[in-house]
Amino acid sequence: MPLLQETLEVARPLDEVFAFVGDFANTKDWDPGVAASRKVTDGPIGVGTRYAVDVLFGSRTLPMTYEVTAWDPPDRVVLRGEGSTVTAVDDIRFEATERGTRVRYSADLRLKGLLKLAEPFMKGRFDRTAKSAIAGMRRALEGGPPS
Repeated sequence: MPLLQETLEVARPLDEVFAFVGDFANTKDWDPGVAASRKVTDGPIGVGTRYAVDVLFGSRTLPMTYEVTAWDPPDRVVLRGEGSTVTAVDDIRFEATERGTRVRYSADLRLKGLLKLAEPFMKGRFDRTAKSAIAGMRRALEGGPPS
């Protein structure tokens, strides 16, 4: 599946945006494709931190486990997700701008098993999902202080 890429800019400080978006437990607060997300490891966030994420796929909810594979505050976080039908690598980069913060979000999604044959036909659906997630991230970041 081709890499999905989206960019947004918000009028919030870099450290604040990184803290909110970099903590994948907050994904449920900005991604309409996520029903639930929670941190499942103890301690501060860093390489090896894991999250349980319930992803909405049509009428089904699919459990996935995400693990932080790169943690470089306040510039970058990379997470690898694994579920029964999909693997994902989310690479999120942050940079300060005159207006606030630019977020560059890329996701490499790979279907597993027989579903892999459907990848060429799923690009439009995944593109809409990525755009919806970025729109939700924008709303969450511009709607008030991230919690």
